Amino acid sequence: MGVRTAEDNQRGGPSVGAKPARRLDRMHDVEDLRRAARRRLPRAVYDIVDGGAGEEVSLHRNLEGFDRLPLRPRALADVTRVETETTVLGQPVSMPLLLAPCSFARMCHSGAEIAVARAARRAETIYVVPGGAGERPEVVMRSAGGPLWYQLYLKPDRAQNDELVDRVWTAGYRTLCVTIDTPVKPYRVKDLRNGVTLPFRPTPALALAGMRHPGWSRDFLFGGTGVGRTGGELFAARRAYRNFTAAVLHNRPVTGEEIARLRERWTGTLVVKGVLRGDEVPRMADLGVDGVIVSNHVGRNLDGSPATIDVLPEVVDAAAGRLEVLLDGGVRRGTDVVRALALGARAVLVGRPYLFALAAGGEAGVDRVLELLRNEIVRAMAQVGASSVREVDRSHVGSPSGASGPVRRGADVDRASRTTGNGAGRPGGSPTPATTDGCSDRGHG
Repeated sequence: MGVRTAEDNQRGGPSVGAKPARRLDRMHDVEDLRRAARRRLPRAVYDIVDGGAGEEVSLHRNLEGFDRLPLRPRALADVTRVETETTVLGQPVSMPLLLAPCSFARMCHSGAEIAVARAARRAETIYVVPGGAGERPEVVMRSAGGPLWYQLYLKPDRAQNDELVDRVWTAGYRTLCVTIDTPVKPYRVKDLRNGVTLPFRPTPALALAGMRHPGWSRDFLFGGTGVGRTGGELFAARRAYRNFTAAVLHNRPVTGEEIARLRERWTGTLVVKGVLRGDEVPRMADLGVDGVIVSNHVGRNLDGSPATIDVLPEVVDAAAGRLEVLLDGGVRRGTDVVRALALGARAVLVGRPYLFALAAGGEAGVDRVLELLRNEIVRAMAQVGASSVREVDRSHVGSPSGASGPVRRGADVDRASRTTGNGAGRPGGSPTPATTDGCSDRGHG
């Protein structure tokens, strides 16, 4: 399932239909897909996916944290065959990379969550279906099958939470992922400047942006998901928006009492997403949590929070083997995955990479990014001298090298070079803070 040879690593990705395949074959990494998404999407939509809160300090920290962590290859290792297979909370996966919950994926492509779930199934990995999905969880499960997890945002009404938890269990989900880092609605200035709010209110500027991208507008408004109703469905976008807002518009703080109550009701696996402190982990284990995801909401909520890769060792040490630890935020390459594994993560989650891919090429684009990342993981493991995931350990990374300042990646250079009237004005920073006063896990890093 997860074995690759050197010859395999030279191949691009899975075969797709003719014209999209030719375009996707020219995409060789996440950055290529990001640029393609930027060309296809209206500026306001692209900013929702690509941006972060405030001056995007946390967003950049996530990226730069990986850059500052040097890899230490081990020589004299036989890496003729590299096995990427592992398990996450007992579920076999073909690689230590999962797809994070990113709400309202329809803004990238009408295939939305169903396209992502199908691609994850083909890649034999896990997709965390977002609580703010445009499609109902039952529809996603029926159309794509597992392995799927479900992300839960707690609502103020406990009866509604109970009803939803029971629904997703009946639909076939067996892992519940509770997001705990959104006690209030995020305030994302760039989205507000672009006229994007929740509830959504159309403006002339947004209408004009849509007219400048007719292909995207057609697909967003009328494209079908390929399940049930077919393409040309007049109110597909409206239905997806209703599902999305019903899920994310009214959230509540998550307390230990709420986790205990969920643990009592939910008989499956329970994961908590949004952990940034090791000292909270023992209590979560005591409450019966099975796994935690180290995440700062990819810099989209609290600007100024630490890079997730910097917090990871503290959380792993605090977990002390009582629960599994995953990492979310800033992963763009296979070398990032290896760094996270070396510091104790069971696996990583990615969001923005597959949203860029979905925008660039629909379902085939998600296939492409998963294959690119898989091949990068194989190459990175081989180059550090690890023939299996279990062989990656802390000896494969050195101490962070921050003396020369942060290393800037292609995406950061590109964002910093853009000049718009909406720039944050932060030296070396990006002019794309983001998003609205009530958005969910859209655009994970």
